[in-house]
Amino acid sequence: MAFHEIRFPDNISRGARGGPSRRTQIVELASGDEERNASWANSRRRYDVSYGIRRADDLAAVVAFFEARNGRLHGFRFKDWSDYKSGLPSAVPAPTDHLIGTGNGAQTAFQLVKRYTSGSQSWTRTITKPVAGTVRVAVNGVEATSGWLAGYTTGIVTFATAPANGVTVRAGFEFDVPVRFDSDAMDVTLDIERLGSITSIGLVEIRR
Repeated sequence: MAFHEIRFPDNISRGARGGPSRRTQIVELASGDEERNASWANSRRRYDVSYGIRRADDLAAVVAFFEARNGRLHGFRFKDWSDYKSGLPSAVPAPTDHLIGTGNGAQTAFQLVKRYTSGSQSWTRTITKPVAGTVRVAVNGVEATSGWLAGYTTGIVTFATAPANGVTVRAGFEFDVPVRFDSDAMDVTLDIERLGSITSIGLVEIRR
């Protein structure tokens, strides 16, 4: 089992359907009240990329990608066009988008994260697959153009010199979702007009 640092074809992923899912256990009491319990602390994304196949050539590309990943065996990158930036979809990632840590004079490594906030509640998502060349970092609100390196396979920003105590470290970026195929089988139909179609091609997020 390995992770292949290759992205699923963008022209096909653009038409994909899917998004985050969670698992919640709900018990309905005799009184009609409910008790709810979150089985997962974090959401997990699922996609169906069959909606992005429009030509026989697209189908051939997906089959080749599937075979090269050995079906469900190896993971890969996927661009979720509905959520691939640290900020708003219409905005360019800014170095101050998200707080990723506060310096203590010794810590040099900081994990990229994205926070989803509504009202007083928020959820923090760990980002492990930033897109190369898109990470921007700010130290105490000022963009730092040197003195750090971003791990594009881990999402860890490493400083050459540890930020001083109390100094905020923020970052902006684009990112991919680590996924795998959700099935080892593909049900392909090729009609007389040579237009390929697949009933469903499921992808599921890998928690890394």
